[in-house]
Amino acid sequence: MATIPTEPIGSIPRPAYLQQAMQAYTKAEISSDDLSRLFSQATRETIISLEGTGSPVISDGEQSKPSFATYPIHGLLNLGSRGVVIPFEDGHTRQLPVLTSGPFRYRNFAVDYLREARKHTALPVKQAVISASAMSLLYPASGIDGYPQSQFISDLLDQAEADIRKCLNEQAYNVQIDFTEARLALKLDPSQGLLQQFISLNNQVLDRFTAGERSRIGIHTCPGGDHDSTHSADVPYSDLLPLFFQLNAGNFYLEYAGEKDKVSVLESIRQNIRPGQRVFLGVTDVLNPRIETPEEIRDLLLQAAEYIPLNQLGSTDDCGFSPFADDISTAREIAFEKIRARVEGTKLAGAKL
Repeated sequence: MATIPTEPIGSIPRPAYLQQAMQAYTKAEISSDDLSRLFSQATRETIISLEGTGSPVISDGEQSKPSFATYPIHGLLNLGSRGVVIPFEDGHTRQLPVLTSGPFRYRNFAVDYLREARKHTALPVKQAVISASAMSLLYPASGIDGYPQSQFISDLLDQAEADIRKCLNEQAYNVQIDFTEARLALKLDPSQGLLQQFISLNNQVLDRFTAGERSRIGIHTCPGGDHDSTHSADVPYSDLLPLFFQLNAGNFYLEYAGEKDKVSVLESIRQNIRPGQRVFLGVTDVLNPRIETPEEIRDLLLQAAEYIPLNQLGSTDDCGFSPFADDISTAREIAFEKIRARVEGTKLAGAKL
């Protein structure tokens, strides 16, 4: 019998009362203290429910993040509204803000979410952070007078390092860097130049950590997941993974359950994974409301074990279930049941191997 590690990706749909409270706060109908109390309540309830699934590793479900991407800059005053637009296949878009002046500093660090989560559980807590490459998109193409891009990148690297290091110092089980723009980069620039630029930037952050620290740092990628739609699912993994595994991280969290040609994905992983790297395959499709059976998940992992060494294999969810706070496309109860199935199915696979 083998033990296959299993972890959540991050976000869980917020309860209805929290959705309503966040809307009320934007209308100045409740105070920031009231909202903070509800954030804490939702985090506690989420962790209790995650523990109930049998998950050996917990996250805060990102209950108090405005989004997985923008939490560090939420509330900054030197931002404009006309940033990079990310189009999704169903026609809706998300737009990032744009930096209007320097210096660039994070206003919020992920360690605060970690500290809150640790109040409510004795289990290991992982913490998700946003990639430096995603934050690099904040700098305008036209530049900023008196604040050159080179200085912005220097500041960004310092802030991204601090975001990770603070979590490691607070005993996060591990830190997951969300790099969902990886496949999107290939869609925007098939020459691979943009993706190579992103990977170089993220490696400059990772190279600031020791080998032991990097073993507790992972990278997550998916084709986007927002309102049950993606932004780059048409980009094949075979184009991404040869470059993706050049990232100097210990763990790699890959969307997989939603892929149509799973064998080609497994073959690409086998060809590109390096010693010392572990792949956590997504075995629950967060864009499909159907709850997978533990047996289905078992079989996905048994097939994967034919291509990936057992000591380099883990399981996870394809993506966060609600990476943006206003995404209510997945029911909260369905998310927990999918996680329960992942935990049980991973145990079944371990029992067979």
